[in-house]
Parts: sequence; structure tokens; C-alpha cells
Amino acid sequence: MEHARFAPLTEVAEALGAHTVLPFDVPHDFTDGFQIAYWRRPEFFLDPVVRQASSTFAQLPASVVEPAMARLRADLDSGAWHRRHADLLARETMDYGYRLLIAGE
Repeated sequence: MEHARFAPLTEVAEALGAHTVLPFDVPHDFTDGFQIAYWRRPEFFLDPVVRQASSTFAQLPASVVEPAMARLRADLDSGAWHRRHADLLARETMDYGYRLLIAGE
């Protein structure tokens, strides 16, 4: 779904005349609140206000989101999420494909 929404990086870099493209690793405690900012804090997705601020969640029907949130809550309550994603909990940052483009002189 996300790939269909965004232009390829090479096209954006060319259109901006970018001379440098740098990875932007997302810190585990990023305060911006965009969807991927919660990669190590999935409990935030249980909050409807957080989901309403996410363009990805906004595009999904409740028939998809609600069962997913029920599964997430169950996984968090049982500890299954933390066991399954223990590798994430040890990381400080994660590369989710965001890039910083630098253009100009």
C-alpha cells in the first residue's frame, strides 16, 4: 500500500536536484508520532487517537484495523509480542527506509 503512495527515491532526488542521500534511522523514542515512530512501542497503536493521526491506519477499514488491534492487545498482554520481537527491544534505532535528501550548494 505504501509503495503505491510514494514516488521512488531516485525520482524525488532528481526532481530536487539532491546531491546527497543519507539514511535517517528512526530512534526508538522518536517524539514526532508518525506511524513508524512506534516501532518499539506498539502499545501506542492501541490508542484510537494515535491511529487517527496515521495515514496508513486512516486508509484501512475498521474491519481490518479492529481485529488487528485485538490481536496486538492479546500479544502485548501475554508477552508474545515482546518474545517475538525481542531483537527490536535491544535496538536504539531502526532503518525503515526514510532518507534525508540534501540539495543545493
